[in-house]
Amino acid sequence: MDVHDKKTRSYNMSRIKGKNTKPEEIVRHYLFSQGFRYLKNDTRLPGKPDIVLPKYKTVIFVNGCFWHKHEGCKYFVWPKSNIEFWQKKINETAIRDKKNTDELGALGWKTITVWECELKPRVREQTLSMLSDKLREL
Repeated sequence: MDVHDKKTRSYNMSRIKGKNTKPEEIVRHYLFSQGFRYLKNDTRLPGKPDIVLPKYKTVIFVNGCFWHKHEGCKYFVWPKSNIEFWQKKINETAIRDKKNTDELGALGWKTITVWECELKPRVREQTLSMLSDKLREL
């Protein structure tokens, strides 16, 4: 049973952004400050990657732990209500993510996934530093 009525739940869900999220903005701001130039949400590529670095033939997906099924993460917990709906929705998202990554690889693109939990304040600098190091190695 949902703790919100249908109208409140609908409003809450409508406020969830699909692009230009806070985690994406953190990564983009850092990359730009390090001299990396990128495109955002390029519709020409499978999965419309959050960040596209053409010079490095690399794309970055900044994924929410819940929405993209970050296995083993404390922020990914299966909902206790409407279980079948959520399992179907989240599993389909994970399958779509894998398909997009495979398609990008077949097109010669490298894929990096940054998880929302990796951008929490206590580990953010380490994550972003490793990301820029990885890009500079390419």
